[in-house]
Amino acid sequence: MPGTLYLCATPIGNLGDMTPRVVETLKAVDLIAAEDTRNSIRLLNHFDIHTPMTSYHEYNKVEKAKKLTELLKAGQDVALITDAGTPAISDPGEVLVRICRENGIPVTSLPGAAACITALTLSGLPTRRFCFEGFLPADKKEKREVLEELAEESRTIILYEAPHRLIRTLEELREKLGDRDVTICRELTKKFETVTPTTLDGALEYYKDREPKGEYVLVLRGKSREEKRREEIQSWEDMTVEEHMAYYQALGMDGKEAMKQVAKDRGVGKREIYACLHRDGNENRE
Repeated sequence: MPGTLYLCATPIGNLGDMTPRVVETLKAVDLIAAEDTRNSIRLLNHFDIHTPMTSYHEYNKVEKAKKLTELLKAGQDVALITDAGTPAISDPGEVLVRICRENGIPVTSLPGAAACITALTLSGLPTRRFCFEGFLPADKKEKREVLEELAEESRTIILYEAPHRLIRTLEELREKLGDRDVTICRELTKKFETVTPTTLDGALEYYKDREPKGEYVLVLRGKSREEKRREEIQSWEDMTVEEHMAYYQALGMDGKEAMKQVAKDRGVGKREIYACLHRDGNENRE
């Protein structure tokens, strides 16, 4: 029988958030795969855990995942931990989980701290629908594409950011998304935790003469349906009725369907659209 991969959430700051179940599991498994063994050894010592460790991080995730998979196939149990929070969320652990699934190796998750969910619940922004983007891509082209997608996102948006990139990220978000409500969460669960509801403009003003310190989670309000509707109305106003009709007919609508949608967009009755098209058609023939 193969062993089991245990995804063990560790505290994002406050050691009191370590669950008894995680402590018991880390003591019981054959091996702990840690993102940074130098950081994790302090956590393990605090809880009197003496299980052997091996490194598993972004730069060895594929090669090391194969080695860990072989150990699991041989019947050993392995626990995966990150420097802080839940493994496989914006983390190389997702590669190991995928390879284990492909090889029929049992995987289970021991829930606990997650910075993204902690920040969301503290933000005061809508929580029913949200998207987690993690860290923005380093590649400029990919980052631009992601920001363009986020500009149209209606759900609450959660981002991670390091202190040395915070101001630049705020500037890029302001440029692409406009001024949005944002809650800036810093050093969550730690002694100097701060949660600041503001706007992107307000945040940029705040950091004009302050150096960002600590790890950040940004929670942004998505684009509202009202905002999207106003943009649509503005685009329809720039079209003639004929162009508006042609737009929907190019999408495969027949004349009646297109007329109905055009009337709805413009907030008028179908008869008014029909009369406008008929009038313009007669004028063109003259």
